[in-house]
Amino acid sequence: QVQLVESGGGSVQAGGSTKLSCAASGSMWRVCVTAWFRQAPGKESEMVSSIRRDNDEAQYADSVKGRFTISQNVNENTLYLQMSSLRTEDSAVYYCAASPCGTHHFNYWGQGTKVTISS
Repeated sequence: QVQLVESGGGSVQAGGSTKLSCAASGSMWRVCVTAWFRQAPGKESEMVSSIRRDNDEAQYADSVKGRFTISQNVNENTLYLQMSSLRTEDSAVYYCAASPCGTHHFNYWGQGTKVTISS
């Protein structure tokens, strides 16, 4: 099993920056990809960014390209999301997720951290 705990959410003014963290524990050796998802009220969940644990290859949703940066410390099993130039539409609950090697599913999820962007 893998446990994920997010932190760093809160209220930020539009145009500002904040950084989310996700502390992972358990059988992380099973995990090949970790990612950040978000879900705003009344909207579907969106994968914001993902990163491969073996080579730091990252992908981003078009909506956050150039503004968000995903990073990781594999030795410390920590995932980060640096969010800049924030917009009100970035307001959502952000979730950390992990995908076991050999699958294309994110089987492990954190409890989420809320980010509110005010204008």
